[in-house]
Amino acid sequence: MSGVPTDGGGSRGASHEPSAARHDAARADAADGRQATPHVSISRNQHRVRVIHQGVTVADTQSALTLAETGLPDVFYFPRADVNMARLERSTHSSRCPHKGDASYFHLRTEDGIVENAAWSYEAPIDGAVQIKGYLAFYASRVDRIDQTS
Repeated sequence: MSGVPTDGGGSRGASHEPSAARHDAARADAADGRQATPHVSISRNQHRVRVIHQGVTVADTQSALTLAETGLPDVFYFPRADVNMARLERSTHSSRCPHKGDASYFHLRTEDGIVENAAWSYEAPIDGAVQIKGYLAFYASRVDRIDQTS
C-alpha cells in the first residue's frame, strides 16, 4: 500500500490517492514475471513543513517525518504538537495498510465547512512504522498547500 492510505472518501482530486494505479501497475509487473515489492522508509525531515488551507496554517513544524515508498510521492507526517488540533475532528473512517497498520482519519474544520477525511494517523502502527505513531499526515489533494521550505 502507499504512504498515503486509501482514499478515505470525499476526494478533491486523485493526485495523492494512487491505490488503483498502484494495483494496476502491480498486476502489470506480475504479468511480466517481476515481483512488485514496495519499500517503505521513514526519515527525519530537516526542513520546515507547513499545511495551509484557505489562508490558515493548520500545521507548521521543523520536526516532520518523511515517509518514502517505492514509486509514490513522499508523505510528510507532523507531530500533533505542531498541528492545530482544534481544526480537526475525528472521523469514523478507517483503513488498513499491510506496511503501516490501521489508519484513523480526521475531518478538517474550516470557515466554509468540513473537508472530509483530510488527515490521517497511525495511532498503533506495526513494527516497521513505529516512528509515525501519533503523527498526522494530510492529503495534498484536500488542502490548498503543503509547503516544504529551508
